[in-house]
Amino acid sequence: MPAQPARFNAPDSGDAVVHDLPPIRFDGQLIPIRLQVRRSEDGVWRGRVLFGAADTEAERATAEIFCAASEPDLWQAVRDLRDHHLRDLYRSLL
Repeated sequence: MPAQPARFNAPDSGDAVVHDLPPIRFDGQLIPIRLQVRRSEDGVWRGRVLFGAADTEAERATAEIFCAASEPDLWQAVRDLRDHHLRDLYRSLL
């Protein structure tokens, strides 16, 4: 997955930042995907996947399934996902 973090030197706050990822095709439709990333109070980077258009009834989200000691490690885990994994995640949320 070619996603890259859109920021460097993140603030220390636990505010989540949302990054756009390449969409997936599911049942002939393109599904927008975003990654919500935050740094928790214990310093661990956490992320969840958001599917569908933001702030709509169709939007679906996973739990914080990504967890890493550093932001680059978290992004490596995201890049390791393949389209079929994302489609399976999306299908599980329908």
